[in-house]
Amino acid sequence: MFDEIDIHILEILQEKARIPNAEVARQVGMAPSAVLERIRKLEERGIIEGYEVRLNPACFHQGLSAFVQIETDGTDAQTATSLSAIPSVQEVHQVVGPDGFLVKLRTADHTTLAKILQQIRPLAGVKSMRTQVVLETVKETRRVDLTEHNGNSRH
Repeated sequence: MFDEIDIHILEILQEKARIPNAEVARQVGMAPSAVLERIRKLEERGIIEGYEVRLNPACFHQGLSAFVQIETDGTDAQTATSLSAIPSVQEVHQVVGPDGFLVKLRTADHTTLAKILQQIRPLAGVKSMRTQVVLETVKETRRVDLTEHNGNSRH
């Protein structure tokens, strides 16, 4: 499904998505047109889902992170859709166990957090909630560990 060159290209793009194609080609030792074709195929296959800018949440008065564990009554599809529609909600994960969902959200402060929780509480399917406020984020990434795929890393 992947070869070593694909893995190397993916490692480079995960490090810096805006790197010029010519630089990727130089690093993998291929012609820019061949690298561009590989990247296009990785995109078509859904391996590369997209490219995005990571913003500093504190610069937008969203420095407070919280995780909300939500127990549901079984109407999970409707609950997931409703949770996903809340702008401060960044992630919605359906989980195994007594909780139906684990939700990550960002907001300005505790007052705003309380308002968002008041939006969540009456949603269809929500039975109970437990909230954990993040004191400090030690690591946060969307990178995929490619060393498990090919057994080694170039870093």
